Amino acid sequence: MKKIIITGAYGQDGVILSTILRKKKYKVYGIVKKINQKKINGVKYIKCNLINYENIKKKLNKVKPSCIVHFASKNPSYKELKKGDDFFKDNLKVIKNLADYIILNDKKIKLIFPGSSQMYGNVKKKVSEKQKFSPKNSYAKFRVSGHNLLMKIKKKYNLNITTVILFNHDSVYRNKKFIIPRVVNAIKNKNNKFLKHIFKENICSDFSHAEDICNAIYLIIKSKTNLDKIILAANKLTYLNDIINYLLKITKYKLNLNYKLKKKKNIIGNNYLAKRQLNWKIKKNIFIASHELLNKNYIKFN
Repeated sequence: MKKIIITGAYGQDGVILSTILRKKKYKVYGIVKKINQKKINGVKYIKCNLINYENIKKKLNKVKPSCIVHFASKNPSYKELKKGDDFFKDNLKVIKNLADYIILNDKKIKLIFPGSSQMYGNVKKKVSEKQKFSPKNSYAKFRVSGHNLLMKIKKKYNLNITTVILFNHDSVYRNKKFIIPRVVNAIKNKNNKFLKHIFKENICSDFSHAEDICNAIYLIIKSKTNLDKIILAANKLTYLNDIINYLLKITKYKLNLNYKLKKKKNIIGNNYLAKRQLNWKIKKNIFIASHELLNKNYIKFN
């Protein structure tokens, strides 16, 4: 039975991927800062300081994984993003530690690193894996730096490392500070002021259901492909206002939002490579995710 390490196992993607892998009969080990009471059945949680290489070595030697999915990261505050503070030194140190472990202990271990659509900067068109990165904030710069570091190591040591470039994706595990959970919460609490404000913003994005994204990552885990990077996205724009109207309709909540708004452009992720290489099939969408959030309370693991 293959053993998978997931760092950041209490985050949205960590929880969903852990659940998928357990259903597929993988042994799953979740790396976390501290072990909480909430657990996924069959997942073994391990407290580990990822900044400390010796600690990583000690914990991973006991597991001997075939794949490491590195979701964990120190996320910047809005203030840090705005100032451009060099917050990501620790994040790069962790990436280097994980790569060093693979180099020194087992070069057959697959490493999956999550990138972000923000790596492309202010692009307002459909992008493929060939699109050049142009990060505009500290978070995006960290993701690009992490990818570049790993690709350099991959080439030098002939390793199996893939950066999965993730676009917006939501579920009931999504942190409630993000826009979809905030909209759902506003509808639940009848916060008309917020809903009218956000409606006028006319936000659009390439939104996916997080289960679809994590299913793609599962396909990468089991695949023999060794791609440098792969985009995981819905391949289309969805307007937040359409989601708001959908939720208002199913809740039968009447709110006058008759504003004349111009269509906008935004970045779209071309998922052709993922569909061709992985035989990835999208089964859900952001409307389903928002409906699930409406029917369930936010599920917090960390």
